This record gives sequence, C-alpha cells and structure tokens, in this order.
Amino acid sequence: MANKVVVSPVDMEARAKLDLRAGDTVRVSQKIEEAKGKFRIQLFEGLVLARKHGREAGGTFTVRRVASGVGVEKIFPLYSPMIDKIEVVKRARVRRAKLYYIREKVAREARRQLRRTRMMDGTTEVEAVPADFAKETEAQKEEIVAEMTAPTSGK
Repeated sequence: MANKVVVSPVDMEARAKLDLRAGDTVRVSQKIEEAKGKFRIQLFEGLVLARKHGREAGGTFTVRRVASGVGVEKIFPLYSPMIDKIEVVKRARVRRAKLYYIREKVAREARRQLRRTRMMDGTTEVEAVPADFAKETEAQKEEIVAEMTAPTSGK
C-alpha cells in the first residue's frame, strides 16, 4: 500500500484540470477569517481578465467585477488554501489572452452614459435613448445626442 504525502490542503490535480481562461465568468468562494479561528465564505463573481504563470505553483488569475458602479479586480493564487471553490459559470470565446482592454471599454461606456445625462433642478435625469440607437451612423448618433441635450423652450 503506497502512502500518499499531502503537501497542500488544496486538491492540486483538480485545480490544474480546471481549465480557466480569459473570458470565463467564474464564481470564487474565498475563505475570510472573521475572528480567531472563525471563517466565512465570501463569493466573488466576475470576468477572468488574465491567467498568469500557467499551472505551476505560483499561478494566478485576475477576476474583475463591477460592484456599486465601481470596477473591482482581485488577483487570486490558483492553489491558495484560502480559496474554497472555483466554479466556471460561463465561457466566452475571446481572441486575446489578456483582456485588459475591458477596463478602458467600461470607462468609455460610462463617459457615453454621462453624455446622455443632464442636470435638472439639482437632480440628474437620464434621457430616453431610442431602441435603434446602436444602428445609427456616428454622425446620426451625434445629431440625436445634440437634439436630446438641446434646451427646450417651455411656454
């Protein structure tokens, strides 16, 4: 009977077989120490932006999610004993190994949203955007935005 030497409390074979790739949406269950010896599980679900150092002992993956309108990124070690479970929720086919451009893309979308917002008596009011807004050409989009933000004459 062969004795099995346990080096880590993590099932390293299962984590190595877990095929995490950029573009996957994952749910990471992380153990967080509350008080002495007391742990709770915190879920962090988001998009995998990058996977670094492959399947070796120091391998990491970066997960990004938007929480309360703010982008939050966490870098998790693949074989950390503080990670209880990693679930792949959804797979997306991407053509890049690192998805760092997502950060700028989200910022661009936020700026577009701010352009569609206008101040009314100290409160913000979001203008209604037509359903076929995405189908319009760039010039037509600018005209629509200009019309929406133009002051109206009230009688």
